[in-house]
Amino acid sequence: MTQDSSSQELASLRQVAEDVIRRAVARGASAAEVGVNIDAGLNVNVRMGEVETVEHTRDRGVSVTVYFGHRKGSASTADLRTDSIETTIEQACAIARYTEEDPCSGLADADRMARVERDFDMWHPWGITAEEAIELGLRCEQAGRDLDPRISNSDGASVGSGSSVSVYANSHGFVGASRDTRHSVSCALLAEDDTGMQRDYWYSTSSDARTLEAAEAIGRRAAERTLARLSPRKLATSNAPVLFVPELARSLIGGLVNAVSGGALYRRASFLVDSIGTVVLPPGLSLREDPWLQRGFGSSWFDAEGVATEPNTLVADGVLQRYVLGSYSARKLGLTSTGNAGGIHNLLLEAPERLPFDQLVRQMGRGLMVTELMGQGLNLVTGDYSRGAAGFWVEHGEIQYPVDEITIAGNLRRMLMGIVAVGDDIDHRSHLLTGSLLVDQMTIAGAG
Repeated sequence: MTQDSSSQELASLRQVAEDVIRRAVARGASAAEVGVNIDAGLNVNVRMGEVETVEHTRDRGVSVTVYFGHRKGSASTADLRTDSIETTIEQACAIARYTEEDPCSGLADADRMARVERDFDMWHPWGITAEEAIELGLRCEQAGRDLDPRISNSDGASVGSGSSVSVYANSHGFVGASRDTRHSVSCALLAEDDTGMQRDYWYSTSSDARTLEAAEAIGRRAAERTLARLSPRKLATSNAPVLFVPELARSLIGGLVNAVSGGALYRRASFLVDSIGTVVLPPGLSLREDPWLQRGFGSSWFDAEGVATEPNTLVADGVLQRYVLGSYSARKLGLTSTGNAGGIHNLLLEAPERLPFDQLVRQMGRGLMVTELMGQGLNLVTGDYSRGAAGFWVEHGEIQYPVDEITIAGNLRRMLMGIVAVGDDIDHRSHLLTGSLLVDQMTIAGAG
């Protein structure tokens, strides 16, 4: 979609959304909300110098939710024709009439609706053709394969470009529109020596293709990471510090966010139930949410219910200030929405001091630097954490050799409190913004 076509699409979607609300109310609904979106994209995959797939996508969707008092019904369609939308509204109303009442269901409070539209510079269409994307992917992969003869195989390179325009509206009279683009280049390679094969990858993603890393640089970075993993050693089971690189460190912050999110809390299925005002991070560390961050992947002026977003603090100087709530979970807890229906927005880990990565390694002295995690080993009820891992062993403040087939284990609450240093290498490829994290001690289960 171009700049002009996106404006036309948004105007059309706005009309559809407003019409859906009118029709739902006319059918007797006491309240209604609707989301309408159009997504378009191009994705190209190449492998070993050959084209594997070229995919053009264009998807549309309408999702309708109606309320008859506290009874709720939802239905959706991928067809924006009038008769299809009419059928979808009928289905939503029929479902609502036969569901049980839930006193917590309903639209967000009318006085919480967003009133000020904001632009976050997220719309940067990339007029790349399939042929140009193929050529870019081939250059990316070839640069990696040419780096070293030990690069013996490839999982391929991918080039993707996507755009999305969407409108959310409800019967409070709120109508909010958004549009964004997201582009990426990635490469995954395999290397081989006498001890076997190893695989690693690298990628770059941005809302503006002009700020992507060069394709050749991505390929070479993937190759360097893969080569560094050759000839891994086994580790004996021990307790030692663990250093999480940025793209993995954000999973620890994500675990904390999940533990203080509404669904887990009102079900009392979180190790951080009733935790507002308690210490969840070391003194000096804070988590600040900034939904108005320019070009932030989580930026929005309204949440999934139309509630106004605003910059605020989740954790201040180590102390949890609030939960992460939409209207339904807030009502279940006797609280108010935090403007997080649909999830957290841009969340930045702030620290009084950020150290260069090499200094983090020196400070660790002896321990494990983790560069890959496998599995989903977090028990949200207890906080127990156990995941397969690979990375590098560090001695005397220097990386010594790669390691794999290990498991790292601990408890997330203890791990978060055990953060002793934060890196300055913030990974901006996510809405969770953190540098590397050094945890003082975890159990590392190895060969013996």
